[in-house]
Amino acid sequence: MQQEILINWSPQETRVAVIEGGAVQELHVERTLERGLVGNIYLGKVARVLPGMQSAFIDIGLERAAFLHVGDLWQKPLEGESLPAHRSGGPLKPIEKQVFEGQTLMVQVIKDPIGTKGARLATQISIAGRMLVFLPQDDHIGVSQKIPAAQREQLRTRVQTLAGEAADGGKAGGFILRTNAEDASDAELAEDIAYLRKAWSRIREAAARQPPASLLHEDLSLLQRVLRDLTGEHTQSIRIDSSEQFHALAAFGREFMPAAAAHLQHYKGERPIFDLHSVDEEITKALGRRVDLKSGGYLIIDQTEALTTIDVNTGGFVGARNFDDTVFKTNLEAAQAIARQLRLRNLGGIVITDFIDMTQPEHQSAVLAEFRKQLARDRVKTQVGGFSSLGLVEMTRKRTRESLAQLLCEPCEQCQGAGRVRTARTVGYDILREILREARQFNPKEFRVVAAPVVIDLLLDEESTHLAGLSDFIGKPISLQAESALGPDQYDIVLL
Repeated sequence: MQQEILINWSPQETRVAVIEGGAVQELHVERTLERGLVGNIYLGKVARVLPGMQSAFIDIGLERAAFLHVGDLWQKPLEGESLPAHRSGGPLKPIEKQVFEGQTLMVQVIKDPIGTKGARLATQISIAGRMLVFLPQDDHIGVSQKIPAAQREQLRTRVQTLAGEAADGGKAGGFILRTNAEDASDAELAEDIAYLRKAWSRIREAAARQPPASLLHEDLSLLQRVLRDLTGEHTQSIRIDSSEQFHALAAFGREFMPAAAAHLQHYKGERPIFDLHSVDEEITKALGRRVDLKSGGYLIIDQTEALTTIDVNTGGFVGARNFDDTVFKTNLEAAQAIARQLRLRNLGGIVITDFIDMTQPEHQSAVLAEFRKQLARDRVKTQVGGFSSLGLVEMTRKRTRESLAQLLCEPCEQCQGAGRVRTARTVGYDILREILREARQFNPKEFRVVAAPVVIDLLLDEESTHLAGLSDFIGKPISLQAESALGPDQYDIVLL
């Protein structure tokens, strides 16, 4: 099925919608303030060595020095050994015999700073690609344990061959095959190997010319991951509404992923890009429990910490000749809708679906076949069982990131976590987008935002720069009014 990708960029947030068959299938959101440091590679300088703690503090240019434990120091394998001591369980060489104050080290962040604690580092460098993880200091080929044992040796041999062909005479480096590589073609694997080696080459060049405490490599942003992870043979276009980001992404794509970059387009339309497929409406619906089906039936989706449950109901559907046909047609439509909702909401882990009870085995088989067919389009790995004795269908979907609800919402204080409301930042960004949309349709003297105090405080404090920038852009003053009677995700924009 043909695919279109829409990118809505703003200084505070990047939003990506994957469109297939004219409908939104996936949503990805990344906020500038919430981007972590994990995966970033720095040229660090040893500030202090603590033999008693077998650790060292490393200056990587952040507010607080980062922490390096002896167990996270990469050590060259001994002669005749395939793995270094820190991974083979052998004795560790004391940290004071490996590093010294003032020494320059290439390090990678493995844990973000939390509170008063600095980032945690490792000297074992790894660079993640779409199918593979590159280990430039190693030579072995590893395979994810989640890939069936029967396929591991074959995949290992293929990567060894491809890596040998791609080598440029330097150290080949090692690779770990991710679960995404299970069904990858040789061309896809070779493209990933080339990208990873080029990235490592740029890191080494930067390390040779940059001073200590410099950032050498930043983990890919959502914009860049669109080219790496979301673009495929069915992608027709990737449209982005920012000229600056379009040119930056095109330059990145030309160097690392020319095939994907060929689909990039700069969207210059007057309408907000997400209005083209009513993406904001789909986001609102995807945060609700109920999903209405065209036939009149509906789904109830409940996400808990342990699993997600989906209940199918006939609702007002009475279009079939008899009850069995009504149930069958509702379940068929539900199978299609559930597969889409799993992708749209990014629901992972265990998913239990309670289809409406069907008395005929052939109806059960047809619904299960349709469900598996729809799930086959999901880029995230899924496993589906059959109907249980209770008429339930159990499945698993790999967790790749936070679900949409976890990302955009927070537990409601008023209902003690029984429901969810959008965060103040989410509402604040909705308000900024709504003002921009209204400014293109109307010409008032002033825009007045009436919202909950927590939202107004956010707009006056952390988002004041963006609010002022929007006011300058539209050429109209924007005033704020706190209203305690409004709920945390309720607001109104008054045209004066």
